[in-house]
Amino acid sequence: MEKLRLRTVLGNHPHVRAVKRGELGSDLFDLDFTEFTPTNAAFKPMVREQAFDVCEMAIVTYLMARAYGKPLVLLPAAMVGRFQHGHALCRADRGTLTPADLEGKRVGIRSFTTTTGAWVRGILANDHGVNLDRINWVTFEDPHVAEYVDRTERAPKDSSIIEMLKRGELDAVLGETSNDPALKPLFADPTAEAARWYARHGVVPVNHLVVVTTRLATSRPDVVRSLYDLLKHSKAEPGPASVPDMLPFGVEANRKPLERMIDYCVQQALIPGRVTVDELFDDTTRDLN
Repeated sequence: MEKLRLRTVLGNHPHVRAVKRGELGSDLFDLDFTEFTPTNAAFKPMVREQAFDVCEMAIVTYLMARAYGKPLVLLPAAMVGRFQHGHALCRADRGTLTPADLEGKRVGIRSFTTTTGAWVRGILANDHGVNLDRINWVTFEDPHVAEYVDRTERAPKDSSIIEMLKRGELDAVLGETSNDPALKPLFADPTAEAARWYARHGVVPVNHLVVVTTRLATSRPDVVRSLYDLLKHSKAEPGPASVPDMLPFGVEANRKPLERMIDYCVQQALIPGRVTVDELFDDTTRDLN
């Protein structure tokens, strides 16, 4: 049987480097890579047009795409995982700004549907008692899923989220980092906060996994399984694993992050109703570990 050529988008992560360089491959398919900078620029065409056969994708984008019937299937192969407490900024000259102080304030975020934003909002609401509905959200981009109705305030066209924060037009921003001395983390010690959060919940905040088209998953489940095995093999190449494993592979390894994000997405009205983790996968990908 002729090898398939799969149109593929994956970020330039160390744990997929061997695959992207062609050092690891499959007898069933070749991966034809298209580069996007940033990688999240590929999510919209994947959701809206299924522009690729294989694509890295943020968890929230996938959950929303699934809710609106997009023909995509999830693979439990983490591409990006990180603790989120460092991805919230405020001005250094504004004194102490606690999470509770955000109520009534203007908070910027690239898009209301970003996965980092959903993680941080979930932390603010569930661990710090913040009422998210009392925050005035200011966004800069459309959601990847066109059907989602975004009711946030839209920043002026071509505005910079960091510059708006520095000028005082925003009180805080989520999903951003900066070395600018005029800015500081919302959480005074993000690393310590993240350690306490992990000790409390035991959840690795995964941002990106991998999706394939339903067409590929249905017609060639052998290829989908081989793709997962290839990515898992590549992950083992770079060196010793971190503790905790920030790049979990397998349905069971990703169950806690996915359950937590489903909860957050329901709370934040990003998806219309609750789904189980097993419903996110098909008959081929549900058994991948």
